[in-house]
Amino acid sequence: MLVRMDGLVVAASTALDMVESALLGCSTNHGRRISALCAYMGRHLGLDDDEVSAVATCAMFHDNALTEYILSERPGDEQDINLLLHCRYGQRNIGTLPLKADSSGLILYHHERADGKGPFGKREGEFPLGAELIAIADMIDVEHHLQRVSPERLHAIRNQIAKQSGTRFTERAADAMLNILDEEVLLSLLDERINETAAMAIPEWIVDVEETVSFALLVSHIINYKSKYTLEHSTTSASIVWTMCGYYNLDHKIRAGAYLAAALHDLGKLNTPIWVLEKPGKLNEEEFNIIKEHAYYSHSLLKKIPGMEDICNWASNHHEKLDGTGYPFGKTSGELDFISRLIGCADIYEAVSAKRPYHPSRNHKETMAIMYEMANNGQIDKNIVKDFDAILADNKAFFPQ
Repeated sequence: MLVRMDGLVVAASTALDMVESALLGCSTNHGRRISALCAYMGRHLGLDDDEVSAVATCAMFHDNALTEYILSERPGDEQDINLLLHCRYGQRNIGTLPLKADSSGLILYHHERADGKGPFGKREGEFPLGAELIAIADMIDVEHHLQRVSPERLHAIRNQIAKQSGTRFTERAADAMLNILDEEVLLSLLDERINETAAMAIPEWIVDVEETVSFALLVSHIINYKSKYTLEHSTTSASIVWTMCGYYNLDHKIRAGAYLAAALHDLGKLNTPIWVLEKPGKLNEEEFNIIKEHAYYSHSLLKKIPGMEDICNWASNHHEKLDGTGYPFGKTSGELDFISRLIGCADIYEAVSAKRPYHPSRNHKETMAIMYEMANNGQIDKNIVKDFDAILADNKAFFPQ
């Protein structure tokens, strides 16, 4: 099973952009604009496709640790530590991806300045070119709101870049930006065109599904940190699926695909307001309808990726029920294959057993009692539930080996 990693990266960055906008008020599609600008500059500088792919991917995910460092944020005089954590966590996370070119330091140093006044004190020539490109693109987008900028602003933007070359921006990054930033490029970054532009930023990048496990871990890491109550949910659900696929002796490619789907199943939850995710009591009808939308958002993000049809269906079916009472599509037993049923059960097991705002944590026996009731009511697969009872009885953490 082959997967278009370039499409997967763009889809996941869409979800990350939702988080940036919601938590920090960042401009919409921020990561994708930084990626596009870096791709433009990289090609101008003569980087090959693998190098452009690495820089553009790191640019899309330069804020991948956003949700994680926000939860550990320090107040007042310690704000500088937040920036260091943001860079360090982000580089750590991206380091697991199967990139075809070196990504060392690209996110770690993306807040450095040519004059050495960045968080790590690196001067021009002491941090990688890719980090220089991400830094200038990031700053320009944040300050000039490129998602809606008028072409009349182009002259002022170019003047700022030229004026700050060698101090705030490295000279080679500033020169590259000045060479590519014309009216056509500026218009390509507007919200109404960025989807098409971002899709072309990363050269076609096809990998075997087994190589996506590390990417699944990165995305589930981002999803998990959206709320303190979702910590480890996607990772643990995917790990349960991995373990159960091993128990069923499924082909390794199917196992990897199922793991990826389980890790991505809550991708759409990045668009769910935190006040709904963390409500300490029972949701009303309106709030429950908001929650339910996340499964459809996951589907809409993943369906655009060629070759991901099975993984898209497996991921977005996790709230469907055999009796047709699930969502978002109200599918019935004949429309739910084994992997969809398995991921649905893993999602339920983790959600029921883990502490949530509306219920305490539960042990294995308590969790299985709820799942058996659902199985007896015809909502989930009874045979899978029985296997969960046998295999997950010790309630350990399960991770792919």
